[in-house]
Amino acid sequence: MAQLSDDCFAFGGDLTPVDEALAQLARVLVPVTEPESVALPLARGRILAEAVSASENVPPYDNSAVDGFAVYFDDLAGDGETPLPITGRAAAGHPLQRDQARGEAIRIFTGAPMPSGSHDPGARATGVRGPDTVLMQEDCRETGDMVMIPPGIRRGANRRSAGEDVLAGSIVLRPGQRLRPQEIGLAAAIGRSRLMVHTPLRAAIFSTGDEVRDPGTPRVDGTIYDSNRFTLAALLQGLGCEVDDLGILPDNRQAIAAALSAAAADHDVILTSGGVSTGGEDHVRGAVEDTGSLHFWRLAIKPGRPVALGQVGRTPFIGLPGNPVAAMVTFLRVARPLILRLAGSEASAPSLFQVRAGFSYKKKRNRREYVRVRLETKVPGSHIARKYEHDGAGILSSMVFADGLVELSEEITSIGEGDLVDYLPFSEVGL
Repeated sequence: MAQLSDDCFAFGGDLTPVDEALAQLARVLVPVTEPESVALPLARGRILAEAVSASENVPPYDNSAVDGFAVYFDDLAGDGETPLPITGRAAAGHPLQRDQARGEAIRIFTGAPMPSGSHDPGARATGVRGPDTVLMQEDCRETGDMVMIPPGIRRGANRRSAGEDVLAGSIVLRPGQRLRPQEIGLAAAIGRSRLMVHTPLRAAIFSTGDEVRDPGTPRVDGTIYDSNRFTLAALLQGLGCEVDDLGILPDNRQAIAAALSAAAADHDVILTSGGVSTGGEDHVRGAVEDTGSLHFWRLAIKPGRPVALGQVGRTPFIGLPGNPVAAMVTFLRVARPLILRLAGSEASAPSLFQVRAGFSYKKKRNRREYVRVRLETKVPGSHIARKYEHDGAGILSSMVFADGLVELSEEITSIGEGDLVDYLPFSEVGL
């Protein structure tokens, strides 16, 4: 396991723009997981730990893209039908067991290897090496053992070349990629049965507070059900993490410190929400400082309060805001790239798309804000972002309503209905 320096999160000072914070993280963080070999069926969602190169071409041989007839283009008449005898058959897994001569047509099926060419001196002298064109069977007319080839086909039509997909020796997958079905399929196509991937990041989460109750248990006056712990667990699992739920810890600094120390011994990251500000009952702050170090990142972001980054021993600690919406937004924009980097990913920033605002809005300069929206299609090809009616950082139902966030950059102070705005779909961050 790679070790992080004790001061890797030690950035502070004035309010930090989100992009600057993320750039600082990218410079100092390294993967903390180890590589392991897994079979392809177990590789989905894992982060690749090796460069994967092709040992042979894909496809490995020239083959037909359709069912039809393989011919030499130079045998075809330019201004009328060409009659050719059907003299053989080639199917996938059953290639023609001889060379194809000039002046004949071979019935061929999709995926079948293209027949090899004539070796007579006349063919070599003209530069014609083999059958190079395939006619779709529905475009041809058969009469007994003859096929009538229509005019107008181009040379090389319906022929797939060896290496058309992947050339031997080329790198097809790079370390840091999170493996989707298509990457796994490509690995299989070049003959790989196993891949080296990073072990899943082991994440510990907990909630604190004497007022917090687990769903399904009795709730009395003055208590609330815990939602953040379940939200964060689901977000972490969506990133491929192995999540240990430490439950609800009491408002007791010593108990929290003991739980943190125990979690740090066998986890790669510890994540919580709330309890890290300067309030008299914010015991997480003191407990982290007792067992390691804590740094506040005063991010210029709304919804959100200061994000606490620190270490319990050498194990990274992430303290998110306690309000449910602020916890989700700061997870998606700050904690998510941090966790992916620790897990070995080289994931790029999510893409934003321009849509029309279906609302007006004012904000402070030098602060990035995220507005919960749902896209509506007013006319085909035109999307309108409809804002949720309430803005509170504690209104989790707004995130259920939304399918994404409108991101308003630091320099914007207001937008009007109909203005173009940057839209971050939840699908871009795995939701």
